[in-house]
Amino acid sequence: MTPIDRLTRLAWRVRAALGSRALQLQAMRFAAVGVVNTTVDVGVFLLAFTYVTSSLIGANICSWLVAVTGSYVMNSYITFAAESGRQLRLRSYVTFLASAVFALIANTAALLFAVHVLLVPVAVGKVLAVGVSFVVNFSLARFVVFRPQQPQAGEAV
Repeated sequence: MTPIDRLTRLAWRVRAALGSRALQLQAMRFAAVGVVNTTVDVGVFLLAFTYVTSSLIGANICSWLVAVTGSYVMNSYITFAAESGRQLRLRSYVTFLASAVFALIANTAALLFAVHVLLVPVAVGKVLAVGVSFVVNFSLARFVVFRPQQPQAGEAV
């Protein structure tokens, strides 16, 4: 199979997954939870940037740390309830944190790019950064952290 064939197959699989009604509903629930988390994230970011530090990176990490734990809990109970069994597990939390680091890196890179390259105001840069991190975060949460469990040998399907 040529690389072009592999890319074509991958593109069709991604398109099929995105067309799935269940995945769309899950993305909408993830987005709803994300609205709450984004409100927390932006609020803590602006408070930290205004009153605690003049560092964009420091304020961004501070707001992320506060929001990520709430995100794990809400997504375990709401968005990925079937996959998580509505259970909070240390292993899943650690995996969620690890995947969220990638979203944090994407968020921070987008923020710095928007503010320093596109020269947009900090608040606008933060909104753009949230959009970038949404795509990264949902993809990792859905396909890595809360992927559907495979039945164990001997379990009823």
